Amino acid sequence: MKYEWVIQKTIEWIESHLHEQISANDIDEVSGFSKYHFHRVFQTSVGMSVSEYIRMRRLANAASILLNTDERIIDIAFYYQFESQESFTRAFKKLYGMPPGQYRKVMGTMRKNKEESKMEEKIKGWFISGSHPYNYEIGIDKKNVHQGKTSGYLKSKTVQAPDEFATMMQQFKANEFRNKRVKLSGFVKTENVKQFSGLWMRVDSASEDSLQFDNMSDRPISGTNSWNRYSIVLDVPENSAIISFGILLTGKGEVWLDGLSFEVVDNDTPTTHIGFDNHLLEEPTNLSFEE
Repeated sequence: MKYEWVIQKTIEWIESHLHEQISANDIDEVSGFSKYHFHRVFQTSVGMSVSEYIRMRRLANAASILLNTDERIIDIAFYYQFESQESFTRAFKKLYGMPPGQYRKVMGTMRKNKEESKMEEKIKGWFISGSHPYNYEIGIDKKNVHQGKTSGYLKSKTVQAPDEFATMMQQFKANEFRNKRVKLSGFVKTENVKQFSGLWMRVDSASEDSLQFDNMSDRPISGTNSWNRYSIVLDVPENSAIISFGILLTGKGEVWLDGLSFEVVDNDTPTTHIGFDNHLLEEPTNLSFEE
């Protein structure tokens, strides 16, 4: 977690320069670390090298342009710094399983033939909850994507009060992670978030007591932000029964979520748990409220 701030700063810079040439020296200058040290940290944290990440993000953006515009393939290739249409096609086919022209045709036809109602679209494993879930909407987005072909989104519709909130979430049994320290990571993008948004995770006992919790309230995401990576680290005690997690949106705005992962980390990785334990007094005190 101690390197998360520099990884986020570097990813933010990369996102705004995907259509430009990016050199190893550029990354070193942005990160402020030596080439080998930062690249090792990035690989360990994100699960791919910096160059692989840049290529993946360029191809993901290219896939969105293919589906949502009539831009020529060669123009897309050059815009995202590929040397030729042929090299772009090879890289695109390796990631998406088909050349860009075929991808545009096949995926475009599938989208046209599918009855799309984002309000009713089911998202496997996910559901909406919160204080005012009926004032929000969740769904699948094929245009704003971090990797692959789709992302999930949560957005406000008829929100009135700034303290209304909703979450797109999942729950699963804690069995696999008991007595372990677990890191939830994911890529988040926001637009016009008025209050705050963030990843969240909660560990509950069988009696539904909250054992561990973090909703990024001490490091909130607000406003408009490009895709970036965020993490939560919690311990899963022996008596844990359920792990809940998701993306939270308070007030108005829209947030996208993609590329989530869970991993077990060692005890050298600090937790982000937000403690709500009340301090138990030794005896009654300040009964007249004069102290």
